[in-house]
Amino acid sequence: MTRTTDATGSTDGTARTNASARAADRAHVFHSWSAQAQTDPLPVAGASGAYFWDHEGNRYLDFSSQLVYTNIGHQHPRVVAAIQEQAGQLCTVAPSFAVDVRSEAARLIAEHTPGDLDRIFFTTGGAEAVEHAVRMARLHTGRHKVLSAYRSYHGATSTAMHLTGDPRRWPSDTGAAGVVHFWGPYAYRSSFHATDEQQECERALRHLEETIVGEGPGTIAAVLLESVVGTAGVLVPPDGYLAGVRALCDRYGIVFVLDEVMAGFGRTGRWFAADHWGVVPDLLTFAKGVNSGYVPLGGVAIGEKIAATFADRPYPGGLTYSGHPLACAAAVATIETMRAERVVEHAADLGARVLGPGLRDLAARHRSVGEVRGLGAFWALELVADRTTREPLVPYAATGEAAAPMGRVAAACKARGLWPFVHMNRIHVAPPCNLTEAEAKEGLAILDEALEVADAETR
Repeated sequence: MTRTTDATGSTDGTARTNASARAADRAHVFHSWSAQAQTDPLPVAGASGAYFWDHEGNRYLDFSSQLVYTNIGHQHPRVVAAIQEQAGQLCTVAPSFAVDVRSEAARLIAEHTPGDLDRIFFTTGGAEAVEHAVRMARLHTGRHKVLSAYRSYHGATSTAMHLTGDPRRWPSDTGAAGVVHFWGPYAYRSSFHATDEQQECERALRHLEETIVGEGPGTIAAVLLESVVGTAGVLVPPDGYLAGVRALCDRYGIVFVLDEVMAGFGRTGRWFAADHWGVVPDLLTFAKGVNSGYVPLGGVAIGEKIAATFADRPYPGGLTYSGHPLACAAAVATIETMRAERVVEHAADLGARVLGPGLRDLAARHRSVGEVRGLGAFWALELVADRTTREPLVPYAATGEAAAPMGRVAAACKARGLWPFVHMNRIHVAPPCNLTEAEAKEGLAILDEALEVADAETR
């Protein structure tokens, strides 16, 4: 049966309301990361550019890019048209075939990846990309252990979940996946008692090397890092840190893997965040922004040494929908659009000229803001109960009533038409990379009002 959707999001021609949409959702949808009886999802009827709206006309400026992936905004006509055209030509084909749109997506991605990362293994998302990068590293080195940072998120599949360093790992962590965690740099809350960025960098690298030596370099296949830590805080590494990790990996024969699932494809004002520091990993994972999330796609960009390992030795892994034609068509259109519309350059300018200064101005006027950090269209406001002690506005991994202050701040944003990305004691500012200056100022003005709610929670 053919089903069409009207302007209100209905599939049967009748007017949809928020209440009826919620009821339909609750009847059968099992939501991720949620207590099912308590979840109350916002019904979404449509979206365009930097905005989305519900069935009753309430519109929200999307300062989250959903889950930090609509890098060129919602419903970009060039990408929608490319998906439609590809659907008319070839909807799907197994990954073992050569398909023009898949080859073109791989070529365009490889044009922008750092260094010699010229071979692309396609997945359907970021967690799978991490899983396969780890598998490649283990097979390449013949070693098993993988080191990753405590403040990190790498996905919700088995190995990726173990590699994750934030509390979402805890319910699923068996401690038996060959994963060793270490502390990465975070100058505002230094684990190394550092007093400045340079000291933080030096001590973080010393700690990592001591961890490598203590674990036995000959047992370690890979070090995995987010180039810029995403969900765990938008932590921009100090100058010299990624280069230092690259040097440690070279010294001990360890594969260096950078996770660019969230930071890649223009999010930080460069095609990849690693470009800010001129660092080339052995493997690079991507997803999200590669096609603005329009169709699920991720992958691993592979350097020459690791690609050579599998030249005459079969790689023991694959996915049914690897390099799906519709997803690849969306990727081709997205990358071409980003180049034609200079989206990456725009994100850099937006961060340097509007978002960064605007957020720092908010910090100067609101006692609840402890620190502002970020690059491009990727920022975080760290909210505190006390600026002097840097006590977080809510405790680490808080739930229930303990997390309520952040819930009230988020509600204040939403009531004013701004959809924020809130995690622990932080508001992340991650709008589409092609956000206009006017839209950015609209969002900052709403944040200004919402932070009064946070200020009321401080001491």
